[in-house]
This record gives sequence, structure tokens and C-alpha cells, in this order.
Amino acid sequence: MTRRDDAEDLLHDAWVNVTASSTLARNADALLARAATNRGIDAHRRERRAGETLVWDADVAAVADDHPLQDEVLIARERLDRLRVGIDALSLRTRQIFLMYRLDGRKYREIAEELGISQSAVEKHIAKAMAHLAEWMEKW
Repeated sequence: MTRRDDAEDLLHDAWVNVTASSTLARNADALLARAATNRGIDAHRRERRAGETLVWDADVAAVADDHPLQDEVLIARERLDRLRVGIDALSLRTRQIFLMYRLDGRKYREIAEELGISQSAVEKHIAKAMAHLAEWMEKW
């Protein structure tokens, strides 16, 4: 009913009021859910009554740059380089299966049939690759 960025604030507000009140409830979760819902309804009504406060300016859209910031691009490139090194550290077979799955979008069954191995073996290779890469990227 309200903007998504309001949801946490409304829930927190409801939680503060529920915990501050001396009301005893048989189901505290239901009480909090109802209080949060009521806060959302109230906020929605206030917004409707006040009208939309944001005004879209077409000139701003024409000037705005949708590209990522330079530091974001640099960080993404560094992460990609790190990932490439991690993929290269995999065994040849695991790397092949992982790339068939992630880059080519192939299903386990298709990979197993093409390589002449069981689907379970494909699952194990992919799990091994994912565990290795998760640990590899975490150390970055």
C-alpha cells in the first residue's frame, strides 16, 4: 500500500508501539502483524489525501547518467578478474562442467548425456565448483 522503502519504518514503528504498550496478547506475532498493517493503511491514506509529492521532470531524465560510477566499474572488473582466476584453479573436468552449466545454461541432464557421466556426478562437480568459488571470492 505504500512505497517499499516505508515498510521497514512502518514495521519498526508498530513494534515500538506494541512493546511499549502494557497490552497482553495471546498471540504477540498476530498483534504486531495487525499493528504493522494498520500503520501501512494509515500511511497509504495520508499519501492519498496529501497527493503525490514527487514531480517527474523530463529535463532531469534527459541529463541523468544511467551508467555506473567509475569506482563501481573498477570494483566489478577486479571481482571478475578474481573470479576468472578462481575458475582457472578448478580441475579441468569441474571447470568444463561448471562453465557448461553457468555460462551455457545447460541442464544437469544435458551435461551428463554429453559427457557420458551420471547426473549425480554433474551435481557433485557443480557443488564442488560453487564451494570453491564461494570460498575463493570470500578471501578477496
